[in-house]
Amino acid sequence: MSTARVTASMGAFLLLCAGTAAACGEALPGTTRTIEGKGYVVVFKTMPDPIAVGEHFALDFAVCPRTKGEAPRSVRVDASMPEHRHGMNYRPVVTARSAGAYRADGLMFHMPGRWDVVFDIAGSGGTERLTGTMRIE
Repeated sequence: MSTARVTASMGAFLLLCAGTAAACGEALPGTTRTIEGKGYVVVFKTMPDPIAVGEHFALDFAVCPRTKGEAPRSVRVDASMPEHRHGMNYRPVVTARSAGAYRADGLMFHMPGRWDVVFDIAGSGGTERLTGTMRIE
């Protein structure tokens, strides 16, 4: 793909996502969850849905700047159980799929209860942490 086409695609993506949670992640089919932060919006879904306790799952997600801003330099995903003060026993791997679209593989919730899914989004202004809560039965 040519540099001009990559730049045009990235520009179209940023324009689509800038400031609108509704447009962010519109390519993700099915049920999604949205987390709105100061600088970014994250829209994600689990694969499979629903998640089974003790089974590996993945997250497909989109990260969109809230204003005309830069795409994130890097994204990290983790999860923890705040009521039990521990995290997962696995470290997920995040892969960029296209401009602003990612997949995190290798997550597992090893017990039922409240889990906080954490997205650390690094940009030129620092790292923003966005957290979404899920209850797994």
